[in-house]
Amino acid sequence: MNFGHSAALVAVMALVTMLLRFLPFLIFRAGKPIPPYVAYLGDVLPAAIIGMLVVYCLKDTVVTAAPYGAPEWIAAACVVGLQAWKRNSLLSILSGTVVYMLLVQLVF
Repeated sequence: MNFGHSAALVAVMALVTMLLRFLPFLIFRAGKPIPPYVAYLGDVLPAAIIGMLVVYCLKDTVVTAAPYGAPEWIAAACVVGLQAWKRNSLLSILSGTVVYMLLVQLVF
């Protein structure tokens, strides 16, 4: 693969990414009311996506053999506790990841 081909791929990917980022602003210009179904999706999709991520993260957890999913559940409890306490998603997710990795590498 030559440089021109790589540059063209990067340019197309950048263009598509920019288009996807700007498209909502082009469709819903300032002053126009947001359609009710879009507002509804904005309300329900974040919780649905978080729920799907939790299911995805815990789907391979083995609860029938030692350590019975302990690292996963401890890390998940850390995420939930920090989110309830600090209301900072980045802090919660980063801390849960660090706790999980420490538990898997050093404890279990």
